[in-house]
Amino acid sequence: MSRTRLSLRHCILAGVLLAGCAAGFAADNTAPVSLVFAGDIVLDDAAGEMIRAGDDPFADFAGTFGNADIRLANLECVVATTGTAGDKIYTFRAHPRTLAVLKRHFDALALANNHSGDFGREAFAEMLGLLKQSQLGQFGAGHNLSEAHTPLIIERKGLRIALLGYSEFMPRSFEADYNAPGVAWSEDEQVVADIKKARSFYKADVVIPVMHWGWENELTSTPRQRQLAHLMIDAGADAVIGGHPHVTQEIEPYHGKPIIYSVGNFVMKETDNARQRQGWLLRLQLDKDGVRAFDTRVAAINMEGIPSLDRTATSACWQRGQGALQLCATTE
Repeated sequence: MSRTRLSLRHCILAGVLLAGCAAGFAADNTAPVSLVFAGDIVLDDAAGEMIRAGDDPFADFAGTFGNADIRLANLECVVATTGTAGDKIYTFRAHPRTLAVLKRHFDALALANNHSGDFGREAFAEMLGLLKQSQLGQFGAGHNLSEAHTPLIIERKGLRIALLGYSEFMPRSFEADYNAPGVAWSEDEQVVADIKKARSFYKADVVIPVMHWGWENELTSTPRQRQLAHLMIDAGADAVIGGHPHVTQEIEPYHGKPIIYSVGNFVMKETDNARQRQGWLLRLQLDKDGVRAFDTRVAAINMEGIPSLDRTATSACWQRGQGALQLCATTE
């Protein structure tokens, strides 16, 4: 597979339609494991008020989540009652009552981002405890450095999936330490070691790193994102999923493995342009060879930060074929 990046936006506009790719996923004798990933979620504002009132900000996607074997998202806020707001423009803290709704729709949450530490290490440690009590998995963070770099292993249908999470957004002030809670930072050498250990020690069949990286509002990835993504695939990752820019970015097939540089927002009131009010719900189908197929569903995010499925938007699907990922455009 060529290393040349392929812009999803350009492919759709060009009307790319490759033979053998259908609106759904191809049938196969072996049932794959389905995994969905939602982008940045903040539950401290209108979404939090909805939950307090007994409503569900994820309601329009409940069917999609319910049909998946593994449901994941990036939690872009701390869930706690303790701590003091940091000296920054935006600080996000959600009430623990939100965890019941998260548990309804998700199996695990990515925590390696630039808002997990908004209220300090005490609040972060409280969140880790609350997630455990709620039986919600997490990855990319921990009570110490070792935990933060330990993959979350989820097994479905005999397939072992390892999930890793890393933050790249400076400042590097909330990284976990040997005796302090925090998030995993993406030192290249450590990332490579983590991916290799996920296979050799944790016996994972599929390894997926989730990245918090790039520049806000940039519609294409940076050279650093591309360098690190390629490094992770070369180290053995089966896919790379990114977020943080608050807009969607391009999808790149690299050595037959997908890199989704940014899925954008999902539940996020703090938006300042139309691009930030559209995100992707990513759906992967996994087998022992990695990603068999994947597609995107478009979330339209209203001014209160609540997503709904945009049934008129153009999405895309990719399928493995002849040793490579092939793209087709679909409308749902």
